[in-house]
Amino acid sequence: MSELNVNVVVGNITMVDPEVYRYWLDGYSAYEATRRRHQKVNRQKPGYSFDIIKNDTDDNYRAFIAMEKHLHNPPSLANQPLFQIPNDMKRFLIEKYYELDSSVAREILGKKLSSRHRKDLDEIGEKTNVALRSCRRQYDNFKRVFKTVEDMEGPMVKNIQKHFLLSEELAKKYAAIVFFANNRFETGKKRVQYLTFNDLAYCADQMIISWTAGSIDSRKEDLDADFDREFLQMLRELKFLAYDKDASDQHRMFLGNAIKGKVAERVQSDIESDFKSLSRAIISIACGMVHSKELRDFFCDVVEKIIEPCKQSGWTADDVGKFLTIYTSSSLQVEAMGRNPRLHSVLERYMSTLRKCILTMYHS
Repeated sequence: MSELNVNVVVGNITMVDPEVYRYWLDGYSAYEATRRRHQKVNRQKPGYSFDIIKNDTDDNYRAFIAMEKHLHNPPSLANQPLFQIPNDMKRFLIEKYYELDSSVAREILGKKLSSRHRKDLDEIGEKTNVALRSCRRQYDNFKRVFKTVEDMEGPMVKNIQKHFLLSEELAKKYAAIVFFANNRFETGKKRVQYLTFNDLAYCADQMIISWTAGSIDSRKEDLDADFDREFLQMLRELKFLAYDKDASDQHRMFLGNAIKGKVAERVQSDIESDFKSLSRAIISIACGMVHSKELRDFFCDVVEKIIEPCKQSGWTADDVGKFLTIYTSSSLQVEAMGRNPRLHSVLERYMSTLRKCILTMYHS
């Protein structure tokens, strides 16, 4: 009788099926995930056992539930002994767990991350067609990141990356959520409903880069969550540009000369006739940012006072961009600005970010 040699390999590597993990994150029950997997497999292999797929799905779900406490504190996933997971799979599990649905994030953006608003998630789920379990996971992730980094010193994106091991791209989205929650921007009014989460997240990133305390002094505390109050105070000194007749007339003349040939004659005519109202809109928003109520209405004011009038006049985004660029450069030629050279950097710091926000928001 011949010998039968059998090689047996025993390992304790935790196997994770990415497809099942996606179903779990999306809020499907283990049975629903099994049903969907069975339908998919049977299109390729008719008659495949439902029970085999169910057992595999149940095993995956038990593992996900057991490791979820470590996903709440991602660095702990590397140090726990229960799950032996390759590093690339750990990165995948963490990134996907904190991945956000843009439609859900848009509904939550600007709201106070409290238990009261958590009760509204069933409405958000219905509106976005995202499962309630998934909405709850995302909301709890937002709140967890906010609580962890809101009072930390240092750059917010780097803090999020350090404590939650997220990619820079995803960390920037969470930084935007923290920034909006901290400053309570109004994002729910009908006028700004067309703005997407990505629009607002981009604007938040630009504000963090240019308008916060940390944008000029990395030693300051709470540097990325709070605006630079000194900068906001100095913005009020720009008021003369729009409300002093001599300064305004000079500005209009310099801008009119500089923009000739760069935009259509119709747009040139609009600028000539509407310069005062547009300039006052730009400067009034700047002057009001020092007050919490007006700062919260920043996006509403930009849409109402700048974007909508330009759209109604038929300006393209390129027209708007050229106008804002030349508005900034021509203002530096105004005599009163020449007597206040320290305001040059203040105006440029304000206008460069405002321009980026407006062009990002300038769509249907």
